[in-house]
Amino acid sequence: MRRSRLPTTVRNGAEWARHFARTAPGVLSAVVAGLVILSLAAGMVCANQLSEKQTRRDTVLRHTEPLADASQRLYVALSAADAAASTAFLSGGIESPGVRTQYRQALSDAAAALADATTGASDIQTREIVARISAELPSYTGLVESARANNRQGLPVGSAYLRQASVLMQQSVLPNAQQLEQNRLAQLREDQRDISTLPLLSVAALLVLLIALTAGSVVLLRRTNRRFNLGVVTAAVATVVALVWIGAASIAATSVIDTGSKGATVRFETLARARILAQQARTEETMQLITRSDIDTSEGVFTTKTTELRNQLLTVVTAESPAAQTFSSWQDGHHTQLASNRSNDYSAAVRQAIGTSPDGSAFRFGALDDSLRAELDTTRQQVRDGVDAAGDAFLLSPIGTLALLLVAAGSVAAGVWPRLQEFL
Repeated sequence: MRRSRLPTTVRNGAEWARHFARTAPGVLSAVVAGLVILSLAAGMVCANQLSEKQTRRDTVLRHTEPLADASQRLYVALSAADAAASTAFLSGGIESPGVRTQYRQALSDAAAALADATTGASDIQTREIVARISAELPSYTGLVESARANNRQGLPVGSAYLRQASVLMQQSVLPNAQQLEQNRLAQLREDQRDISTLPLLSVAALLVLLIALTAGSVVLLRRTNRRFNLGVVTAAVATVVALVWIGAASIAATSVIDTGSKGATVRFETLARARILAQQARTEETMQLITRSDIDTSEGVFTTKTTELRNQLLTVVTAESPAAQTFSSWQDGHHTQLASNRSNDYSAAVRQAIGTSPDGSAFRFGALDDSLRAELDTTRQQVRDGVDAAGDAFLLSPIGTLALLLVAAGSVAAGVWPRLQEFL
């Protein structure tokens, strides 16, 4: 008997539901249920997406940006090690403790930066790059030590070992480090865009809710002959306020994070590239004296590096800045060295290249590198400040938009309920 009654009960229930849905109370019930559900769903979407932006801000400050900085430091440290190795070799015989310490410090900085730049790396490409750098660094240091040992004995083959080491660094190790740096900087830019861009899913959810509220108002007008329903109007106002809040926060975040062509992130990349070019040019400056090969060819390489360095530098600093001034000073020192070399005064050229005099190329290059590092530190802080401020632009927006849409859901229910009671 129960089995035979069940289908009948279901059919009767379905028939009643269809009949009720065609009545005014049924229509009003469907409208209020649909609008309440849409309001709650939009609130959850906004809260989740805006919370994700603040989470991404924290990720950038704690993970992405430090890794990008570490990859830049790795590239610079490797270039500095190559330049220091050339300077140490050029000093002849047993190099001074200061020069040797400079080389070892550069390698130590590279090892530390390599560890920092690969922290938490899980992608295959990063692991492959790290593996190549880790495998080639011992080969590089081995060649440098062979050059150093032969140089101590006055054997000319030492310069060949050093040139081979420099070629390994310039053509293999550094390109791998550059790829790692580009990957990390690309991730930084992507995270910055995710923070600052308009949350389209939230905007779409709010627009859908506004359309639904408008359609609901039309249905209420036809069923109740009342032009406006205060609850629905309140819900629409709350939705518009949430929409404006999200738009204003996104505009504020975009203005402070500034990922455009003149933004802090681009300046950071440009300064990092300039510092690397400076180290590479310094290596060529000393190798020119070590190999004693064709001066014109070596000078052409040096000029190419320094021309690109100057062009990069002048896009982010003024001609009166310390970095630009020290660059010009270093160039003047190099011209003095080159003049001595061309006039066959090799000893004077070496003294100019590695001497401790304030007029020497080594001292002037040190001042340039210090200026570039200071500019990098300042720009890096600007990048971090921008990301932090962009996250602050969305402060309270997750809970705020959720609260507004809860108000919208409650207002719809409160506004339609009296009309529904009129039919019950």
